[in-house]
Amino acid sequence: MLTRWNAALRVGTAGSPRSPSCCALHAYLRWRNQNTRHPDILAAQRKERARIRSEKGIRWGGRPLAA
Repeated sequence: MLTRWNAALRVGTAGSPRSPSCCALHAYLRWRNQNTRHPDILAAQRKERARIRSEKGIRWGGRPLAA
């Protein structure tokens, strides 16, 4: 049996107003998709963070090793 609730779920909650937080999230995601960073820059940032972690001796979110 197709009720109004099931129909709304199938259509993607059609007919129900969007909450402000939902609209804000969608606006942020649209902005984020339009302002993406270059993959090489992201890779360089990851390498730098990994280098810093290795200097400190931190593995898997743990504390620095005792020297």
